[in-house]
Amino acid sequence: MHEIEPYYRWRDDYIAAEDEYSPFYATVYNEFEFDKQVYNYLLHPQWDSFGSNTLYLKVLYADYDYGYVIIEFIGEWNDAINNDVMMLKREIMELMMDNGINKFILIGENILNFHSSDDCYYEEWFQEVEDGWIAGINFREHVIREFKQSNIDYFINFGGELDDMSWRGLKPLQMFKKVEEQLVKRLN
Repeated sequence: MHEIEPYYRWRDDYIAAEDEYSPFYATVYNEFEFDKQVYNYLLHPQWDSFGSNTLYLKVLYADYDYGYVIIEFIGEWNDAINNDVMMLKREIMELMMDNGINKFILIGENILNFHSSDDCYYEEWFQEVEDGWIAGINFREHVIREFKQSNIDYFINFGGELDDMSWRGLKPLQMFKKVEEQLVKRLN
């Protein structure tokens, strides 16, 4: 797992550590030492911690004019033991919502599994985005199944092209438009 880097090709357009509105503003990364891990597996030092010891993330892009953020995740999403969604919502999402973000693109291809608790924080987050949405991109099939068994797919959009999206060749705005198009089709 230590070789899996967060997506880096948009760094010319956006770096969360240089964004004064980002929860990770002024973060300094140690490129010579592995300081994060999921269980016994070391992680690449570019991943960001938000308080969970099994789930890490990277804010790949935030656009305050369009009100969207693209976040990549790695690890185990564990609400049953760590209440990861509570920490994620309180430490990251609420700060972003305070700065006008109401559309969340969550990239989950490096989420190994999901353990649910209840859906209260998902429901709260969903209600607070008002005219926005939360979309899960490229989560693994068994992880989506676990989210659905807990009825969390009511709050996070999965399915269709969102489950198998080729996004790495796109610019952030192109990816946002592609996700938004899928969600608008569902509403119509």
